[in-house]
Amino acid sequence: MSPAKDFRPVALVTGSGRQRVGNVVARSLAEWGYDLGLHYRTSACEAEQTAEQLASAGCRAVPLQADVSDERQVERMFDTLLERFGRLDVLVTTASIWDRQPLEQVTADDVLRSFGVNTLGTFLCCRRGGLIMAGQETGGSIITFGDWAIQRPYRDYAAYFTAKGSLPTLTRMFAVELASRNPRVRVNCIHPGPVMFPDDMTADERQQVIAATLVKQADCPDSVSQAVRFFIDNPFVTGVCLPVDGGRSIFAGP
Repeated sequence: MSPAKDFRPVALVTGSGRQRVGNVVARSLAEWGYDLGLHYRTSACEAEQTAEQLASAGCRAVPLQADVSDERQVERMFDTLLERFGRLDVLVTTASIWDRQPLEQVTADDVLRSFGVNTLGTFLCCRRGGLIMAGQETGGSIITFGDWAIQRPYRDYAAYFTAKGSLPTLTRMFAVELASRNPRVRVNCIHPGPVMFPDDMTADERQQVIAATLVKQADCPDSVSQAVRFFIDNPFVTGVCLPVDGGRSIFAGP
């Protein structure tokens, strides 16, 4: 969606406060001419710093604090966004938690917490954001974030994978529900792979991850922004889940 000179569309990216993939996506959207809602839960300083940096480049950006598992906080976040910008054209839901824990130690509360952020949080944001878009003549685009490894889950993340595994169905459901209200609303999902290394990953670990891809590369967050741009710009794609994983979902590595 290439905005006209006299019109700046609006995007909200959840989980964009921290210097992770959501922040990279938000900065890309700013470069493409979008004004931004920068959602964070605890990373206030980083979100405010990003907003200031984007403002210096001519982008209106507002930090928005919310626990996405709390319905009232989600509603407040969208209310604030609408008060500031009056519309919503793109929603990207990267907010997530990812806790490592042996299966023997996983409790019901651990599973519920993962569902609360990864599944319910995505649901609440898609519902409110999607209904806003459905009320606009121009509709809008929602991009949810799953995980490539729901196809080949690995050990010690039972709660996480159980919650993330719900997102393909959630994505298809919202694609159907929202299109029935406005055919110009589309909902798609990205399943990222090793697109951004954690800061504490060792050099050996990084090489192992790279070797486990078919394309023999990783740590490429711009590849996610490219996928987001594809979903925004293509009006004939909805209800789709796209792995952006270097082939990890089909290749078990050496």
